[in-house]
Amino acid sequence: MFQRQMANGFVIESVSLSQATVAEALKFKKQLELDIELGYKIIVVDLSNCQSIDNAFMGVLVIVLKQLMRLGGSLKILKPGLFSDSLLNITGTIEIFEIYESIENVMASISTLTTSDNNYNSTGLEQLAIAQ
Repeated sequence: MFQRQMANGFVIESVSLSQATVAEALKFKKQLELDIELGYKIIVVDLSNCQSIDNAFMGVLVIVLKQLMRLGGSLKILKPGLFSDSLLNITGTIEIFEIYESIENVMASISTLTTSDNNYNSTGLEQLAIAQ
């Protein structure tokens, strides 16, 4: 359902669901909150394998984004499908999320943070390690 990849300074949470609904939202929220408890201030949510999300799942993303922003962090969304673009546009939440079309673009944005903040020491994809 969810796969966590950790690197030095950030984590990627991949959502492997065709439909992300209220049934999975609470579990995903707990996983994201664990990431925050572990000290990660940058969380990337990979939606490239997800075909639809409902309002509850979207709400989890908004809640976690607010938590991260209070800590000086960010939530980045990787490759949302066409459904996300329309849902994000309709609800107006597209304005609050950092959305990227490729992992390389995400890495470039994190590298920019690395340069300006010594708390983030990621050097690239080669540092990613799969963890559950």
